[in-house]
Amino acid sequence: MTQSAPASPRELLVLGIETSCDETAAALVVRSPDGRGRILSNVVRSQLDQHRPYGGVVPEIAARAHLEILDTLIAQALEETSLTLSSVDAIAATAGPGLIGGLLVGLVTAKAIALARGLPFVAVNHLEAHAMTPGLTDGLRPPYLLLLVSGGHTQLLGVGGIDDYIRLGTTLDDALGEAFDKTAKLLGLGYPGGPEVDRQAKAGNPARFDLPRPMLGRPDANFSFAGLKTAVRQVVLKLGKPTPTDIADLCASFQRAVVLSVEDRIKVAMGFYADRMGPGAKRVLVVSGGVAANSELRRCLTEMAARHGFRLVVPPIHLCTDNAAMIAWAGAERLALGKADGLDAPARPRWPLDQTTSPLVGSGRLGAKV
Repeated sequence: MTQSAPASPRELLVLGIETSCDETAAALVVRSPDGRGRILSNVVRSQLDQHRPYGGVVPEIAARAHLEILDTLIAQALEETSLTLSSVDAIAATAGPGLIGGLLVGLVTAKAIALARGLPFVAVNHLEAHAMTPGLTDGLRPPYLLLLVSGGHTQLLGVGGIDDYIRLGTTLDDALGEAFDKTAKLLGLGYPGGPEVDRQAKAGNPARFDLPRPMLGRPDANFSFAGLKTAVRQVVLKLGKPTPTDIADLCASFQRAVVLSVEDRIKVAMGFYADRMGPGAKRVLVVSGGVAANSELRRCLTEMAARHGFRLVVPPIHLCTDNAAMIAWAGAERLALGKADGLDAPARPRWPLDQTTSPLVGSGRLGAKV
């Protein structure tokens, strides 16, 4: 249950905890009264070695790994700042969306600390944390157009502020990060696949394979990547045993198809953004989430944004992927508005940012997916 708390006119020191998928993280972030942010510590422990043999994240393994290391990471985050829990003003933890077992580990830990210390607790939407990261890294305040691209989500949103989001477009099937990982698996590149596809593509010919550009020219701003993934699979089957040159060329061709599709979808969303957010909305495009680390996507979107008169803002790569600094910052932003949560706040495997638009796909007992 959301609780009101006095809006803070003073500096806030927030401990953030992130356990939504396969990174365990803890961080300390300061929010000044003027809205500026500063990262004091940001500790992230990856679980890649545990999940790599399975070619993807195993929820039970992820939850147990969070449980085994989280208290150590919290201690490390405090030790790096020479502070103790007595200095902390509030605790923030990811409450969703994500893997339920991992979410519960982080939430229970955060609630226990908040209860023991008598501190405010904030249940953070992981997607909102990505959306708000430019405020921490660049001092950017809404409104802006957001492309959120990760392993589990691909969305275009008009960001008006905390709890103020308009869905402009979303994926109808696979998220972009999932499509990268599945393409890498088809080519035997291992896990995580996104960085490997990016690396291979640098040496490849993007014009060799004629792959589909999903949703190109559609009047809506939605995405679809399942057909592109299937097209890659058909090429792999036709090649039999791809050579290193085949793999590089196919990665480059796949990546080029993705970029052209994403550019087209953003172009449509830019028009929607201006209509929905009003003529005074800042012409700023923010790209956040793990796939924002892709070098070709960053290069092409930089050029594309400039052509359309938008400023492109992409947080540093280590703050695009899952981390606790963004959770602490989102918690601080909410507290600055007087927003806190009760200790009965639930873990939410699904938690769309836009709570007003009707679900497009994936609505069920766990709630709307998008």
